[in-house]
Amino acid sequence: MSDASEMIFRTIKCFSNDGRLDVGELDQIVKIALADGVVDDEERKVLKNIIYNLTSKDLTLEMWNRVEQLVASYDLDE
Repeated sequence: MSDASEMIFRTIKCFSNDGRLDVGELDQIVKIALADGVVDDEERKVLKNIIYNLTSKDLTLEMWNRVEQLVASYDLDE
Protein backbone atom coordinates (compact mmCIF):
# COMPACT_ATOMS: atom_id res chain seq x y z
CA MET A 1 0.00 0.00 0.00
CA SER A 2 1.40 3.42 -0.92
CA ASP A 3 1.75 6.06 1.76
CA ALA A 4 -1.00 8.13 0.15
CA SER A 5 -3.36 5.15 0.16
CA GLU A 6 -2.49 4.41 3.77
CA MET A 7 -3.19 8.06 4.65
CA ILE A 8 -6.61 7.85 3.00
CA PHE A 9 -7.40 4.59 4.79
CA ARG A 10 -6.36 6.10 8.15
CA THR A 11 -8.48 9.19 7.50
CA ILE A 12 -11.57 7.10 6.77
CA LYS A 13 -10.93 5.06 9.91
CA CYS A 14 -10.60 8.24 12.03
CA PHE A 15 -13.82 9.75 10.68
CA SER A 16 -15.70 6.49 11.09
CA ASN A 17 -14.94 6.47 14.83
CA ASP A 18 -16.87 9.60 15.75
CA GLY A 19 -17.39 11.58 12.55
CA ARG A 20 -14.59 13.97 13.43
CA LEU A 21 -10.87 14.36 13.01
CA ASP A 22 -8.82 15.61 15.94
CA VAL A 23 -5.24 16.88 16.11
CA GLY A 24 -3.84 13.56 17.29
CA GLU A 25 -5.47 11.74 14.39
CA LEU A 26 -4.27 14.36 11.91
CA ASP A 27 -0.75 14.01 13.29
CA GLN A 28 -0.93 10.23 12.77
CA ILE A 29 -1.80 10.86 9.13
CA VAL A 30 1.04 13.37 8.76
CA LYS A 31 3.40 10.83 10.35
CA ILE A 32 2.55 8.38 7.56
CA ALA A 33 3.45 11.03 4.97
CA LEU A 34 6.75 11.71 6.71
CA ALA A 35 7.73 8.05 7.13
CA ASP A 36 10.18 8.28 4.23
CA GLY A 37 11.32 11.81 5.16
CA VAL A 38 9.56 13.53 2.26
CA VAL A 39 6.00 14.67 1.63
CA ASP A 40 5.54 13.87 -2.05
CA ASP A 41 2.90 15.26 -4.42
CA GLU A 42 0.39 12.45 -3.81
CA GLU A 43 0.73 12.79 -0.02
CA ARG A 44 0.38 16.56 -0.36
CA LYS A 45 -2.86 16.06 -2.35
CA VAL A 46 -4.23 13.82 0.40
CA LEU A 47 -3.32 16.33 3.11
CA LYS A 48 -4.90 19.18 1.14
CA ASN A 49 -8.06 17.15 0.63
CA ILE A 50 -8.28 16.39 4.34
CA ILE A 51 -7.63 19.97 5.41
CA TYR A 52 -9.98 21.61 2.93
CA ASN A 53 -12.80 19.23 3.87
CA LEU A 54 -12.66 19.87 7.61
CA THR A 55 -15.83 21.36 9.02
CA SER A 56 -16.40 23.82 11.84
CA LYS A 57 -16.91 20.94 14.28
CA ASP A 58 -13.37 19.73 13.48
CA LEU A 59 -11.71 23.13 13.61
CA THR A 60 -11.05 23.70 17.28
CA LEU A 61 -8.43 26.35 18.05
CA GLU A 62 -5.83 23.61 18.46
CA MET A 63 -6.78 22.06 15.10
CA TRP A 64 -6.84 25.45 13.36
CA ASN A 65 -3.31 26.16 14.62
CA ARG A 66 -2.08 22.74 13.47
CA VAL A 67 -3.67 23.18 10.04
CA GLU A 68 -1.95 26.55 9.64
CA GLN A 69 1.40 24.94 10.53
CA LEU A 70 0.87 22.16 8.00
CA VAL A 71 -0.21 24.54 5.24
CA ALA A 72 2.91 26.65 5.76
CA SER A 73 5.32 23.72 6.21
CA TYR A 74 4.19 21.62 3.26
CA ASP A 75 2.92 24.25 0.81
CA LEU A 76 -0.71 23.13 1.04
CA ASP A 77 -2.29 26.37 -0.20
CA GLU A 78 -4.93 25.77 -2.84
